[in-house]
Amino acid sequence: MKAWTAAILFFPDMKSLCSFITVFFLLCWQVALAHHGKVVKFDTEQQIQLEGRITKVDWANPHVHLFVVEPASGDDWYVELESPVILEWNGWDALTVQPGDLISISGYPARDGSPQIWGERILLAGEPVFIGEVSALSLALQENQDRDTPRWPDGLPRLSAAPGEEGYWVPDTTVMMENGVNVEMSSYGLLENLVDASRVAPMQEWALRLYETRQQNFLRFDPSFVECRPPAGPRKWQAPFGFQLLEDKQWQRIFFVPGGGNQDWHLIYTDGRGINTGFPVDNDNILYYGRNVAEWEGDTLVIRSEGYNEKFWLTGGLPHTTQMKVEERLTRVDFNTMTYEVTIDDPGAYTRPWSMQWNMIWREGGDPPEYYCQDNRL
Repeated sequence: MKAWTAAILFFPDMKSLCSFITVFFLLCWQVALAHHGKVVKFDTEQQIQLEGRITKVDWANPHVHLFVVEPASGDDWYVELESPVILEWNGWDALTVQPGDLISISGYPARDGSPQIWGERILLAGEPVFIGEVSALSLALQENQDRDTPRWPDGLPRLSAAPGEEGYWVPDTTVMMENGVNVEMSSYGLLENLVDASRVAPMQEWALRLYETRQQNFLRFDPSFVECRPPAGPRKWQAPFGFQLLEDKQWQRIFFVPGGGNQDWHLIYTDGRGINTGFPVDNDNILYYGRNVAEWEGDTLVIRSEGYNEKFWLTGGLPHTTQMKVEERLTRVDFNTMTYEVTIDDPGAYTRPWSMQWNMIWREGGDPPEYYCQDNRL
């Protein structure tokens, strides 16, 4: 089992955050946004072609980059690709392309007009070497097994791997919208049409305006990307590289361990304690992951959480306040699938409680891949 390190960085109030963002954007536009969805930095409404000779390959988190010279003009270009994890899943390694190789790139230009391109498709000697169709979810779906739900000796479903086995969960969606709503979004939660914003969830007027602003800015100031803030609340269950639930029966607690971001983890207590411990130092301390307690209702684990801070965004820039309370229900219906249902009750940001649900798919073998949201950029 890997060693996981908690690395939670605290931030001032919202006013200070806004001031910081303004300065940060002006100074660090180029590098700090590299690991967002490509639409933040690149104009996906336009497509350009480039042929160039590689001078350097930077194989590192959070994204791989190729330094390329265009033979005809002698101009230097900076080609941004997916993370090393995704490239490896799609058959690449650090030596697939090398300095001196002549490649053709099809992709999207940088919004600021700089000589940068998002590499959507790469050809070497006329043959495609990257298309990017393989993901954690596609791999998990390929590995479905005809097996019953694994159980502990006490009869409760296992939320983690059985003895002698390994594996982790991968969500089948990375967007959030209320049950019954169907609007077009990117995998990062960016709306196809801003007019659909009010349909996503029952937001109060101020929350809707904030959500629209974040959408208009392509989610570029999302603190889970810009500052590696924990992707907390229901968002943590949508980690695209998966997560593990490590059940500690002796201490009656569950470790939630994500496969990306800042490599942190947190605890869900199953020992019967109340959500308020009676210790003011706990009850008054608002956290990224809040306070989490759980109990079993038949084969369903019911998790109740509150005490969240406001330093992170929900998926797609959905807002929340410190009043947010969350109820989550996990049911492992068979070996391959765990259903997830969540209800968000936040009278500070929403006009009523609202719910959504999706599935987690079990990927047999190994731990979640190591993917960091930053690489020496803080």
